[in-house]
Amino acid sequence: MSRLVSLMSGAAAMCCVGGSVAVSGTLSGAPLFTTQALRYAVACLLLLAFARTRGVRLLRPRGGEWAWLAGIAGTGLVIFNVALVQGARHAEPAVLGVAVACVPPLMAVAGPLLEGRGPSRTVLVAAVVVTSGAALVQGLGRTDAAGLAWASVAFACEAAFTLLAVPVLGRHGPVGVSVHAVWLAAVMLAVLGAVHEGPAVVTRLTGRDLLAGGYLAVMVTAVAFVLWYGSVARLGAGTAGLLTGIAPVAAAIAGVALGGPAPQPLVWGGIATVAAGLALGLRPLPALPAPRPAANPA
Repeated sequence: MSRLVSLMSGAAAMCCVGGSVAVSGTLSGAPLFTTQALRYAVACLLLLAFARTRGVRLLRPRGGEWAWLAGIAGTGLVIFNVALVQGARHAEPAVLGVAVACVPPLMAVAGPLLEGRGPSRTVLVAAVVVTSGAALVQGLGRTDAAGLAWASVAFACEAAFTLLAVPVLGRHGPVGVSVHAVWLAAVMLAVLGAVHEGPAVVTRLTGRDLLAGGYLAVMVTAVAFVLWYGSVARLGAGTAGLLTGIAPVAAAIAGVALGGPAPQPLVWGGIATVAAGLALGLRPLPALPAPRPAANPA
């Protein structure tokens, strides 16, 4: 039952992420750094309130933990958002989506290694199948050299968001990692916003910007982060990584729900391929040796 709950937790997180695509698009004209800084600041307050009500003890990072947590914030949250915005100027959204969809194979290899065990061949094959299906759902799209470069950055940052959390999840737990990552990101983005956009830019935010940012703060940050890191902690990064293939499927379904056209046959084929990859990779496997305890980064 706990495995099923973990799978549902990770799947729900990816549904939140995929369903947010249309919402994120409404922020294309808003000041990037300031809007995202407010988003993560609000999310941090929500996570602190959640930790308090659930009696979750938040630990102060020590030693090398600061580097892991700052890495999550800097790559998975700050640079990732910059890559999406800059990449959109040189590439169609599908290009960036496919880049992010390529994360499962990397996580299938790197995740278990960080956890102290070898990769599973079954999970790796399933990750390739899931990525292939996600690529079909997203399509390809046009780009130039700069667009490919930013897509590569988005791919690396998406992987870093999960992989850099593996060494600190054991001590801080899903809530602790989420809290520290978002407050660090809020500080980084606030500094960038003050330097590049100016403090007064906050007065230019419209009600629509604030609503969209609020939705992202609640569903895609406060809720999805805890669900996702909880899934990674229990399933392992390699297995949980398969669930990222749900995000483009959720985005396609959300687009139809919001009045968009019905998916083309190729998209339906991609959805079926993702489902096949998930069925292959998430089936119960023989028990593995317990992972070695992660080295204390302090």
